[in-house]
Amino acid sequence: MNLVETICADLAAIRKRKPLVHSITNFVVMNETANATLCIGALPIMSHAIEEVEEMVGIAGALVLNIGTLTPDWIDAMELAGKRANELGIPVILDPVGAGATRLRTTSSKRLLRDVKISIVRGNAAEIATLAGIAAEVRGVESMGTSAEPEEIARQFASVYGCTVALTGVVDIVSDGGRTAKISNGDAMLGKVVGTGCIATVIVAAFAAVNKDAFAASVGGLVAMGIAGEMAAKISGDRPGTFHVELYNALHAISEADVRAGARIEI
Repeated sequence: MNLVETICADLAAIRKRKPLVHSITNFVVMNETANATLCIGALPIMSHAIEEVEEMVGIAGALVLNIGTLTPDWIDAMELAGKRANELGIPVILDPVGAGATRLRTTSSKRLLRDVKISIVRGNAAEIATLAGIAAEVRGVESMGTSAEPEEIARQFASVYGCTVALTGVVDIVSDGGRTAKISNGDAMLGKVVGTGCIATVIVAAFAAVNKDAFAASVGGLVAMGIAGEMAAKISGDRPGTFHVELYNALHAISEADVRAGARIEI
């Protein structure tokens, strides 16, 4: 089965199996990522209480750790949930939002990468570069520039941490150190709405819940997200509010035929 057909099969599996995606995520995007998870066909739960995260992850198909509005207590909860997910063989997806902007974000991301077996890291170029030891500029949670090309950053990160990296930008890069894919799907409107990176993370998590190959799951999630962005932009034009709504509609509507016709992947 080629990669496009794998993505189609995984999309069908998400909608048939409806895996639970457990997100310990930030206040800014909880509503957005919950809706996006539901629209792609999976089930969302936003649970961060340290008293229940280990129990909750036990019924999940994937765990998302998103540090967007982190506190030390939340990082403790993320580590507990991540270690329990590791025990159960549940994939863990890390979104190191703003890594490089502050010491807390950078050290917390490195702590999770050290203490939890992370399957996939989804981030922008500056976040990924910072964690890979490459010079980068982060302003708030936005990537302002790096000293290396995205493919080099992704490969170095995968080599350092031994996991798959899904680096999103104008062209998305997925690498597990051995395989690298460039994904040219998407639209500039994805940068006009807060939370689309975090949405990409939960879509990747939904694919990881049905496919143990982290590389294929990452490519599938980013292709689906990119095509949905293109579909939404065709309707919304340059209206960000309309685009936001239409992105949910597109994630709900995207079909295997859309993937076959629209996937732009270079291995």
